[in-house]
Amino acid sequence: MESSKKQNGVSFFQMPLHYPRYTKKDYQEMAEWKVDRLLADYGLSTKGDLDYKRQFAMGAFLWPDFHDQKP
Repeated sequence: MESSKKQNGVSFFQMPLHYPRYTKKDYQEMAEWKVDRLLADYGLSTKGDLDYKRQFAMGAFLWPDFHDQKP
């Protein structure tokens, strides 16, 4: 799936239809090529080492667990 296309020299981004449904454990064990693909599909940078990209993906796609937070 290509997330961007060029027409008349202009790039267009197309958001994937589904939000990623991975757990924190999934991201921690995900292969680098898969993290790169996920980030690229959403138009995000794939620069940095694997640990950085995993942390970035978790920050971008995982929702904080508000039930465990104290007011």
